[in-house]
Amino acid sequence: TAATQPSTNWHLKENARNHHTSKFSSKELIVRRGQAFTVTFNGTEQPEQNFTFIAETGPKPSELAKTQATFGISSTVSKERWSAVLQSTSSGSKSISISSPPNAAIGRYKLSVQTTSSGSSSPESLGTFVLLFNPWSSGDEVFMPNNADCEEYVLEEFGIIFAGTKNHINSFGWNFGQFQGDVLNICLSMLDRSLNYRQDPATDVSHRNDPKYLGRVLSAMVNANDDQGVLLGNWSGNYEGGKSPSSWTGSGEILENWKKSGFKPVRYGQCWVFAAVLTTVLRCLGIPTRTITNFSSAHDADGNLRVDEFYDASGNHLDRGADSIWNFHVWNESWFSRSDLGPSYSGWQVLDATPQEESGGIYQCGPASRNAIKEGDVDLDYDCPFVFAEVNADCMYWNYDPTAGKKTLIFSKSTVIGQFISTKAVGRDDRVDVTNDYKYEEGSTKERDIFKKARKKLGLEDKFDPTAPTPQEIDQKPDISGKFKVAGPLEVGKDLNLILVLANLQSDSRIVHVNMTAWSTVYTRRPVHKIWKDFMSVTLSPKEEKQFPIKIAYAEYHQQLTTDNMIQVTALCHVDGGIQVLVQRDITLDNPAINIQVLGEAKVNTEVDVEVIFTNPIDTEVINCVLQVEGNDLLRGILEMDIPPLKPKEKSSTKFKLIPFETGPKHLLVNFSCDKFVDIKTFKMINVID
Repeated sequence: TAATQPSTNWHLKENARNHHTSKFSSKELIVRRGQAFTVTFNGTEQPEQNFTFIAETGPKPSELAKTQATFGISSTVSKERWSAVLQSTSSGSKSISISSPPNAAIGRYKLSVQTTSSGSSSPESLGTFVLLFNPWSSGDEVFMPNNADCEEYVLEEFGIIFAGTKNHINSFGWNFGQFQGDVLNICLSMLDRSLNYRQDPATDVSHRNDPKYLGRVLSAMVNANDDQGVLLGNWSGNYEGGKSPSSWTGSGEILENWKKSGFKPVRYGQCWVFAAVLTTVLRCLGIPTRTITNFSSAHDADGNLRVDEFYDASGNHLDRGADSIWNFHVWNESWFSRSDLGPSYSGWQVLDATPQEESGGIYQCGPASRNAIKEGDVDLDYDCPFVFAEVNADCMYWNYDPTAGKKTLIFSKSTVIGQFISTKAVGRDDRVDVTNDYKYEEGSTKERDIFKKARKKLGLEDKFDPTAPTPQEIDQKPDISGKFKVAGPLEVGKDLNLILVLANLQSDSRIVHVNMTAWSTVYTRRPVHKIWKDFMSVTLSPKEEKQFPIKIAYAEYHQQLTTDNMIQVTALCHVDGGIQVLVQRDITLDNPAINIQVLGEAKVNTEVDVEVIFTNPIDTEVINCVLQVEGNDLLRGILEMDIPPLKPKEKSSTKFKLIPFETGPKHLLVNFSCDKFVDIKTFKMINVID
């Protein structure tokens, strides 16, 4: 008689509970490696010693590459390889507990069973399942001993990303959504679209047991450079032909769009979007991951641990040279051990999906061990010199004269770069500062020694660098000092009031000629539009400090602003008979507030009203108002609502209904835009009860 196809019970609920995969809404079994799961199948009257199971993944499964395993039923679980243990037998059905080794390749597997007594019959498929990394298992390279950390860095779908400037840190919510919709399948197809897979599929799949390998491959796949990856970067300030980077509120929409378009890069991303999408993908696959924001982040393009910035005589910041200092930059840290470097380099590893510099010929970055960065071990894999520079580079500010092609050093600073390095707290919506995990205290001898050690390892100590300033230039002392103080609110819609404070450090008077400019910039401090310029000559008597109020009216700046709401104000001071002094400040303007009220209790499967309130703070009407709302387990997809124009000072209230479908703490993310204010973001935690 023809054998009947065995029918398989995957025990989805119970296996998912044991494997921390209950948040996936899949009809397919999703389990973690190095841990047993139960399968029951029937239609077989054979004794158990006649069974052989085959688990295989990838296009060319092989025992040698560890992408195929053949195993019978044994009495005990093996830690080293795939094994099966009989749990129970009843009228033609068998319950089997199957375990994978803690270093199995992750991905989609096919499970088949073969019975020996029926001659050489071909194996019968029991179906497919997905195997993920297991941070709860001590044998796994991604093992995280603290359960609260696993909850945050693998299971939490809501995140907070820090941005702004070191003087003014702000934050916004993000929906990682790693368990939503089709995200897992999109992550698996991302692996199959990588350059490595295209070149040699079998070898690529056999390396998918290694978090170092996958982290590096995915840091390349999240940007579109080289491989038609997920997101196309754009830092121009003009985002026509796509969505502006600041308009996204979650990764789900980006990943779904990438798949829907036939895997064409989604327009547009900037650093936090790349980092947030990489967080989603790695958490989805089971690698503990978080986003990190570094303020005053160096982009050292030429690898000399020095960042050069150029200004013309009028104080305009010139977009010249590849180096830059970003107001902030966001990257990732993932948690895994470094068998290639040794135990002291295990733990958090830096990965960066923003396409800044090529590594190994393509735009990818990491994993760089955070401990290696702190200790200046920049010769270790991967990309440590670039990451070390992001948090440690020295800055040189130059005056550049384009007619003579001549540059003069204004001043240099070794304490500017890498400040307030931030990430979200575990289990709370707070900021945690991790600067001390990246470097020793700024200005301490230990920190300077590490900097010298890194320079030495990079061969910079012995090499003459014709572009470097001379010791005389570095030691020159200015006659005056200056700073910009904020005098009033920093809000879009209000005038910007600053005070330029100049102090004469000498005991005789000084004449100072001050060239002032203000430019709107993107967050990378790339100048986009000139807003204002002014000039004055002042005399400072001995040791005198003078204050000069500066006002830049809303009417002057509002049309020039980028979506980052950032303005760079510069005063280049030419001192008669002395050296130039550069006074500078990067300012982030806050958007007006937007308010969410939940009207009543949020109960599962019950309608609840939510009200969003916005008041137009300016003296002109605002039009083209759009409200966008998303939140896992609160609503499906993204809700978009058009709001009628708002007269000056008018308050708008928008109500909509939610029907939450899961209990527990959930986050609602709101994004409001109109012609005068873009991407005003807020979020609210809603506790959904039974």
